[in-house]
Amino acid sequence: MELVAAIQEAVTELRALLKEDQISENPTVLERHSHDESYHTPVPPDVVVFPADKDEVSSIMRIADRYEVAVTPFGLGSSLEGHVVPVEHGISIDFSLMNKVIEIKEKDFLVTVQPGVTRTQLNKELKKYGLFFPVDPGADATIGGMAATNASGTLSVRYGIMRENVRDMEVVLADGSIIHSGSLAAKSSSGYHLNGLFVGSEGTLGCFTELTLKVYGIPEHITAARAAFPSVDQAVEAVTAVLQAGVPVARIEIVDEPSMKQVNNYSELNYQEVPTLFMEFHGNEAGLSQDVDFTKEILQDFGSLDLQFETETKARNQLWEARHNLAYAYVHGYPGRKLMVTDVCLPITEMAGAIHHAREALGNLGLPGGITGHVGDGNYHVLLMIDMDNKEEVEKAQELNARIVEYALSRGGTCTGEHGVGIGKRKYQLKEHENALKVMDKIKQALDPKGVLNPGKLSYEEQEAMK
Repeated sequence: MELVAAIQEAVTELRALLKEDQISENPTVLERHSHDESYHTPVPPDVVVFPADKDEVSSIMRIADRYEVAVTPFGLGSSLEGHVVPVEHGISIDFSLMNKVIEIKEKDFLVTVQPGVTRTQLNKELKKYGLFFPVDPGADATIGGMAATNASGTLSVRYGIMRENVRDMEVVLADGSIIHSGSLAAKSSSGYHLNGLFVGSEGTLGCFTELTLKVYGIPEHITAARAAFPSVDQAVEAVTAVLQAGVPVARIEIVDEPSMKQVNNYSELNYQEVPTLFMEFHGNEAGLSQDVDFTKEILQDFGSLDLQFETETKARNQLWEARHNLAYAYVHGYPGRKLMVTDVCLPITEMAGAIHHAREALGNLGLPGGITGHVGDGNYHVLLMIDMDNKEEVEKAQELNARIVEYALSRGGTCTGEHGVGIGKRKYQLKEHENALKVMDKIKQALDPKGVLNPGKLSYEEQEAMK
């Protein structure tokens, strides 16, 4: 069947399946689902659907499979590599109606949610039980989207990334069938690790309709800290020393000098505009006191210029809001430009060299930007403001991204630590994974033989083959 006719037939069946307010071809709605927060070119879907439960998702997938119409899952559109851009148009599935916290099993430290639940919404419900979910990507993303991209964020150095905190998933496959990928047990030696396969699959293998997550008790005491350093190298070396000393730090972030200027301007603060570490410690009062004292000694040994510790909630929140708002600080500081964010991850011992390399490359570029990152787990970002109408600037930005990725891969790192592949990192998949990419392609072919699930996002080779 011709593609246009297939889409028309599919839309007719979708309208018969769903209520009037659950399906839209309104241009404004289509535009909203044509892009995420990245710099990648928007592509509108042909139709947007809003399922209310797993059975509707299953029926939508059966229709899409029958007419071989592309399907792109959509959470809040906060992703940074074009994951939700429907490159083949087709159907965009918006999970905003599936936003219920289904069950909190507080004694098992588990919670089951629908994919449209946001991180903030979840933690508000968990707080009633003295619990919290630690994966914190900065944006108030949906849990389904966070699982799709294997999100992590500031707390991953202590609590792990999304893949390590998903216990079970209910997944609707390309043909509409429904499976569970795990169980409620804390561990299992039974079968393939399907949780690990689906988390990070970016909507290319199935649509998540339920997720069971591991949650944690809210720490008895929390202390935040800010430490300024003369150079990025000294700051990163201090991080390595803190981790090697076995200090159970919950967060440890770096913000370079240009970024500290943006922090001050946007958040109306007067922090020293030098490379700065933002840290947080969780634990009981006695243990935390020892951790803080030990960390102070280490930071001072590496030349810390200014060291401030905060225990009051208001002061701690101000410190972390400043860090979390960094991307928005850049956007606000350079109106008319688009934010491009790189995202590589390396072994801890390679971090100082990687950031030094990125700083030098950024300085030679002549474009506004800075460096920040979750240095506790080797993940850092270059925030770059570019004029998308200036071809030369776009090419320079892409060249910088390529250099940063090449450096990371040459030292045993990865092209993306937490943002995912999407459109932006397809071209690096073969170099990073080599023959393993063929295995991934076989898995994709087995689970989605007609290629209807988020096509063009698995690998550069798949996109080339579809032309």
